[in-house]
Amino acid sequence: MKLFINALLFLAVANLYAQNSIKGTVVDANTKQGLMDASVYFIDIEKGTSTNENGNFKIENLPSGNYKILVSILGYETKSVNLKIPNITNLEISLNPSAIEMEAIIVSTPFHKLQSDNVMKVEHETIKNLKANGAVNLSDGITNIAGVESITTGLSIGKPVIRGLSSNRVLVYAQGVRLENQQFGDEHGLGLSDSGIESVEVIKGPASLLYGSDALGGVLYLNPEKFAESNTSHADFNGNYFSNTQGFNTNVGYKSSDDHFKFLFRGSLAEHADYKTDDYRVTNTRFREQDFKAGMGYQNNNFKTEFRYNVNNSKLGIPEGIGEQSTLKTPLLPYQNITNHIFSSKSTVFLNNSRLDINLGYLYNDRKEFEEHHHDEDEDEHEEEHEEDHDDEILEAALHMKLKTANYDVKYNLPELGKFETIVGVQGMNQVNSNYGEEQLIPNATTNDIGVLATSHIHFEKVGIQFGARFDNRNIKVVSGLQKDFNSFNGAFGIKTDIFKKFTARVNLATGFRAPNLSELTSDGSHEGTNRYEVGNPDLKSEQNFQTDIALEFKNEHVEFFINGFYNKINNYIFLSPNGNTINEDPVYLYLQDDANLYGGEIGLHFHPHPLDWLHIESSFETVTGEKTDDTYLPLIPANSLTNLLRVEFEKTWLKKGYSFVKLTTTFSQNNISAFETSSSGYSLLSAGIVGSFNLFKNEATVTLSGTNLTNKAYINHLSRLKPDNIYNMGTNITFGLTYNL
Repeated sequence: MKLFINALLFLAVANLYAQNSIKGTVVDANTKQGLMDASVYFIDIEKGTSTNENGNFKIENLPSGNYKILVSILGYETKSVNLKIPNITNLEISLNPSAIEMEAIIVSTPFHKLQSDNVMKVEHETIKNLKANGAVNLSDGITNIAGVESITTGLSIGKPVIRGLSSNRVLVYAQGVRLENQQFGDEHGLGLSDSGIESVEVIKGPASLLYGSDALGGVLYLNPEKFAESNTSHADFNGNYFSNTQGFNTNVGYKSSDDHFKFLFRGSLAEHADYKTDDYRVTNTRFREQDFKAGMGYQNNNFKTEFRYNVNNSKLGIPEGIGEQSTLKTPLLPYQNITNHIFSSKSTVFLNNSRLDINLGYLYNDRKEFEEHHHDEDEDEHEEEHEEDHDDEILEAALHMKLKTANYDVKYNLPELGKFETIVGVQGMNQVNSNYGEEQLIPNATTNDIGVLATSHIHFEKVGIQFGARFDNRNIKVVSGLQKDFNSFNGAFGIKTDIFKKFTARVNLATGFRAPNLSELTSDGSHEGTNRYEVGNPDLKSEQNFQTDIALEFKNEHVEFFINGFYNKINNYIFLSPNGNTINEDPVYLYLQDDANLYGGEIGLHFHPHPLDWLHIESSFETVTGEKTDDTYLPLIPANSLTNLLRVEFEKTWLKKGYSFVKLTTTFSQNNISAFETSSSGYSLLSAGIVGSFNLFKNEATVTLSGTNLTNKAYINHLSRLKPDNIYNMGTNITFGLTYNL
């Protein structure tokens, strides 16, 4: 590994480069008139500007090499242009008018392309849009993305599910580094705030080639907000009120940049009371979250670097039934108190027609869970006093784990060779788990990962091909003496082609793997809220899968249509199964393995008829089925769902970027259940909202008003962990939001 890294670093030793600049004009393709306020952004360099009133722009201090620029403005098709600097210094970029939303660059895939140019099908959504739809938090918001659901414990705890796979089978990336926060646990959520996150990308399918173990089911990639453009400053305030929980979230941020240095910070606070159904409030679903993010960066003509830090503290109630009815926001026992620190650095050295990317991360997850204290009989008279005393300084955590993770990701982008783009890299991780509480869910252990990869993209006029291979090793050492090694070789191949004009097909074949986690290997005990005694299996093998994805897409100026299908075969799928015994009145569950198959997909239509470009009609359907080889069904598979949305865009002299929507989501009954689940009834939820921006005291203000479950439907989602207790999901909620740019 050292030899490999040294070889890559040696490539970074280069002569000084001349400072280059580029200037040009962005125009309407039909009228040839300059477009004002168009964004011109160098993707790899992360540097950009906006056009002036004549459509002109100029960007200075650019390194030599081949780069992509992204040109976008509302009402026009986004365009990606390949440039060779310094050969091109002045250019004209024509944009075609379009009623379709602006495309974004996909960051989670290695070659950073527009989705329309990408070989892999990746879902992309902005946090702004998710919040406008009434999302209470990040885990709630991602369920609005096709193929993505969430396993929830109330509102505050949610785990992403991608096409039926969850927990350690879905890898989460934040600030460019893999998130490690004991995500194996049933009641362990993301531990992230949507504050300071710009957008979400979802890779649906095995991404082990790019990310290694734990990306067997897919990747949830969270893009942090960008720094300010050069020589600009920006401040904003955002606040949201939620009627159902009488809760709020609010954040304030500031960022500033000059030609070389840039920085930003953002702080946020959220508090919610127990959520309300038509009949009752669900006791102890209340929570409080504090979050702070900061970043600073430096850039010259051939080098850029940035450092980001995020600390998130969450105090989350764990519901155990319907009890106290109140709107207090301080969690009762049992509850979690979690502090998550993320340190990350991202650096790029620009060489002559190539570049070296170095991403480093350090994560410190401090997880505490507080329970009812058990008293002797002669102490029973004081039990009520103890139950009401929830001060962390007095109570001792029954479960207290600290997880410290250091990871690195080094990639070298080779000079383009004809139609070939190639990336080679090495990734790794060192992780230490330590216990401090009276209970021990998993033992003290150390985990080490290393992976080596190579991937290439071949460009043809109407065809793009991407392929690659990777080798990984994971070593787990447990203090008790258990030591396990897991090795895996994986590959991927994809092709994108325009079958007909405006009709695109994508076919991707990929393998993935997941090494068993510490819980699956070593568990031996009960955990608060799970109502089961789990026994690990040290003889478990790695899960290995092979998935086929086919995506077809038709797009013109009036209609967009897509259909995505997948078939996922998983060998050695790990699952829990009861053995009929009980320990401490809890049923005993064992970790077992069997082969499994998942299949399904998504289909969707977006209609925006001309000349009614302000009218958008969208409809999508998603389905997934999971089975073991004995034809029994896998647990926690989301039900089929159909979403219909009507959106109307409008703009007045005093109102900008305005739109309103009505959405009806129908979730069908789920009868394909495992032997230890119960079926779920279907239901329909009605949502609506309106969004618009206007000038307030010479600055832009954006107001959102949205409502979810407007009919106050009493329903239970199949992926709710409160389902066994027949506890409903949230009733009607009205959200009011205000964003003010200072």
